[in-house]
Amino acid sequence: MAETSIEWTDATWNPVAGCTILTAGCTNCYAMRMAARLEAMGVDKYAGLTRKSGGRAKWTGKLFLDRKSLAIPATWSKPRRVFVNSMSDLFHADVPADFIAEVWQVMGDTPRHTYQILTKRPDRMMEIVPSLRKLPNVWLGTSVEDDRVLFRLDELRQVPAAVRFVSFEPLIGSVAAADLASIHWAIVGGESGPKARYMDPLWVDEIFDICRRQSVAFFFKQWGGRNKKATGRSYRERTWDDLPEARM
Repeated sequence: MAETSIEWTDATWNPVAGCTILTAGCTNCYAMRMAARLEAMGVDKYAGLTRKSGGRAKWTGKLFLDRKSLAIPATWSKPRRVFVNSMSDLFHADVPADFIAEVWQVMGDTPRHTYQILTKRPDRMMEIVPSLRKLPNVWLGTSVEDDRVLFRLDELRQVPAAVRFVSFEPLIGSVAAADLASIHWAIVGGESGPKARYMDPLWVDEIFDICRRQSVAFFFKQWGGRNKKATGRSYRERTWDDLPEARM
């Protein structure tokens, strides 16, 4: 577990580490850079998960299942929102279904915490989650970076969850055609870091308008860029930190 600077959560918990580049939103994934840094610091959990390519860290496709970490949430007495697998994807094809069930058991045993699971593979989420217990403290979401992956919203809609959410981050294209029916929360953010791609303010306006029409909680995370602190997270002259209500 780690405390985090991610604005929409309180802590991160990584029972899995490592991933595979899937679509354009993965190109400059911060987790690849972080995994390489942690390996260089001698953290065994991240050994061999990345390689250098074109001067940058890239996933090798190797995963690490950290069973020791499954005991961590029970040690936290204070309730918190927990981003599950900020350094991986719980629904990666190489994460065994029985390990996902173990993660589910931990979340069910610690109802004081709210768990936020974000995947770029809602098709596998859709296959596995119906066989698991529906937990009121587990929010399930998918990432949508542009209109080429809007189909992920349709897959997410088929997953039983107390809260369904979408992360439009890194937003690298218009998603004006997005249908947010049965989606309860939208997070919007521009890419950050040395290779950050541009986010057009018009794309943010489009999402904001959809959220207002479809009664979806709107959270604006950041404008991004090479220096995200300089660009800030003010949109329409204010910050937007809306959170959803759990619906069982």
